[in-house]
Amino acid sequence: MSMLSTNELEKLSAAESLFPSPIPVQSVSSDEFMPGLQTKKQREFETRVKEMGARMAKRLGMSRRRFFQTAAGMATAFLAMNDTYGPIFGVSAAEAAEPEHADDRAKKLSGQFIMDMHTHFLRPGTKIMTFVNQRKAVGKAGWNPGLAKEQTIDDLMFTNYLKEIYLDSDTKVACISGAPSEVPEDWFLTNEMKAQARADVNGLAGSKRMLAHAIFTPGYDGWMEQIDHAINDLKPDSMKGYTIGDNTNKNLSKHPWRLDDEKLVYPAYEKFAKAGLKNVCIHKGLFPPSVEKQFPHLLEYSDVRDVGKAAKDWPQLNFIIYHGGYRFAGGGSVEDAWAQFEQTGRIEWITDLSEVPAKYGVKNVYADVGQLFAQSTIADPRVSAVMVGQLIKGMGSDHVCWGTDAIWTGSPQWQIEALRRLEIPEELRRKYALQPLGPADGPVKTAIFGGNNARLYNYKPQHRAALENDRLASYRELYDKHGAGRTNLAYGYALKTA
Repeated sequence: MSMLSTNELEKLSAAESLFPSPIPVQSVSSDEFMPGLQTKKQREFETRVKEMGARMAKRLGMSRRRFFQTAAGMATAFLAMNDTYGPIFGVSAAEAAEPEHADDRAKKLSGQFIMDMHTHFLRPGTKIMTFVNQRKAVGKAGWNPGLAKEQTIDDLMFTNYLKEIYLDSDTKVACISGAPSEVPEDWFLTNEMKAQARADVNGLAGSKRMLAHAIFTPGYDGWMEQIDHAINDLKPDSMKGYTIGDNTNKNLSKHPWRLDDEKLVYPAYEKFAKAGLKNVCIHKGLFPPSVEKQFPHLLEYSDVRDVGKAAKDWPQLNFIIYHGGYRFAGGGSVEDAWAQFEQTGRIEWITDLSEVPAKYGVKNVYADVGQLFAQSTIADPRVSAVMVGQLIKGMGSDHVCWGTDAIWTGSPQWQIEALRRLEIPEELRRKYALQPLGPADGPVKTAIFGGNNARLYNYKPQHRAALENDRLASYRELYDKHGAGRTNLAYGYALKTA
């Protein structure tokens, strides 16, 4: 089952059909929201990156597909972004023209500690059938000859996730997340599956490479008993909730809830605190005006109005707001976000979240960038820069955390590179009193990429040291030498072009 209607599904195609640019050429969604139309600027970027890639590849004597798997190919994509949107990303023509230059930079940064606390894969037998197209991606890419034969959905989900997160990106540690549903089969992964994935990855690596959420579902039958089961038997690293209730099937959502509901939810917080589970991760946002028109009764549960009181009442917990509360994903227009910012200096509900610490006198509210970064970067990177800048201004760079929502938009490496290169234009910094983001390995980006999550999750220096020579590090070294490289595929839905 899906929140998308039959009419909407007819307008969609598999995201794998998009041109495999290192940076996606249009909005991609999971089954949680309707993707947006490819914008005029995105079409311009697609045309430009194709032309630039073909020219560079020919000069270097390789195919365009192969060129776009290289560091120089990634740099070329960011040059095309700057030519399309203005000088937002720090990238030089030399990186694109001279592979050695790009490779040196990539090698220098490859050891950067990146802790992505917002990742997904789908359960075997999922009914979200668009994702079945993923099953051929690994075999077609040729990185594992054993997968070249026809695959079932069961053969791909976890395997492809491992490749895209740990081999195709500089991610060192990831948290496997999920999403609940009123329909049991539509949970992305059960809490037991997430715990098993964590055990499998850490067993494979011989180190602490994966953490796992447990989803809690206020109002569902037996939900408090499920919390007890998760705490006692699954030992989650943090808890995650969807205040909207069923985000995948919004038309079926019967149990929306508020973070500050003292009667319903505060007893759960008490259980978390007693068990030493300090981090409460909350899905917010991704609820543009077009979705509000369909489900107006869910608006109050999707914005961030309930964050401040809950944080003030529970100072012993950390409230980590996923997607930063960004509203304008999918069918929402990033142009609306930019127009709103130009007119008011605000972006729903990013600015609201950034003001919570000062308004409520709290220090336990954090923003996980999630889809706010993924969606806006490929539509208007000025919006990405401003939103990150506002969150830092209001919450501090030590309260903005890295999460990518991968693997919906493919390997997270393009998002990693986007933040590494992103800078807020000087005129916007002056006008809105925003601080520069600084270099890729500077203090601000180092904190966002990994330092903040490591502190929140007590990920110790000895854990980091163990990553350097674990089995996954060995596999990555072999893959870099002999693997076929990134597919640059995105997974999920994209709107068909006219």
